[in-house]
Amino acid sequence: MDAEFFVLLGFIVFVAVLYRFGAHKLVLSGLDARGKAIADELAQASKLRQEAQSLLASFDKKRAEAEAQAAGIIAEAQAEAQRLAEDAAKRMDEFIVRRTAQAESKIALAEAQATAEVRGAAADHATRAAEILLTAAAQGPAGADLLTQEIGALKSRLN
Repeated sequence: MDAEFFVLLGFIVFVAVLYRFGAHKLVLSGLDARGKAIADELAQASKLRQEAQSLLASFDKKRAEAEAQAAGIIAEAQAEAQRLAEDAAKRMDEFIVRRTAQAESKIALAEAQATAEVRGAAADHATRAAEILLTAAAQGPAGADLLTQEIGALKSRLN
């Protein structure tokens, strides 16, 4: 009987005492509880992963919808801008036509007024020249008669 035998005997007695007091049940229940906790954590992690994937898919869907909506808004804005540009060009053309017509009517009116003024001035100068010539040419009673007669005839011709 050497020391190794007593160590073996002490170990066997120690294990028997632990078995007798239910230490093996305590160890097994601790291991079972630890295994269950790990399994619960794995299940929860799996559940969280599925939730995260569904949330990511939801965000991807919302992002795609937002991008599509933004593209629609941009296309609508471009169409509106194009329509406004065409409308502005049309209004500008109408404005130019209207202003051109106004300018042409003002020019025609000015031409008519200028023509009337020139005719009036010419008539006045012609009358004045005729008066001067006739006054110089006709002196005396016969000239006065002729002068009166011609001035009357000139007034009727000008009207």
